[in-house]
Amino acid sequence: MDAKNTISRNGTAAPVHKHRGIRHLFAAASYSFGGAKRLIGEAAFRHELIAFAVAMVAFMIVGANLFQYVAMAILFLLMMAFEAINTAIEEIVDRVSPEISEMGRNAKDLGSFACLCLILANAAYALYVIFLARFLG
Repeated sequence: MDAKNTISRNGTAAPVHKHRGIRHLFAAASYSFGGAKRLIGEAAFRHELIAFAVAMVAFMIVGANLFQYVAMAILFLLMMAFEAINTAIEEIVDRVSPEISEMGRNAKDLGSFACLCLILANAAYALYVIFLARFLG
């Protein structure tokens, strides 16, 4: 294990032990699953998950091809990533600046806008596939 000195919350130096090799892989996976668990607690993410499920059912109904399913899944994964980053921004701003500040509000608004862009991209692609299949298929 690798040890580096960091400053703890009480101001003293404390060694941080880093895992290597396969232990690092399992630790990283554990952190990722913790993030996913945290993200499921967000109402916006649950709404996006429901919308994705509805889109997948609609794709089945209209007979979407494999490429269209994969493209939709990739767009959804991007949206999940942006939602996670937005949630992280919100939590950091709330921790660092619990009072209302313009900079904190701007950071949250920008994160929210990034999520909105991906939501619109997901919706536009889903509607494109559904209407393309409906009117041309």
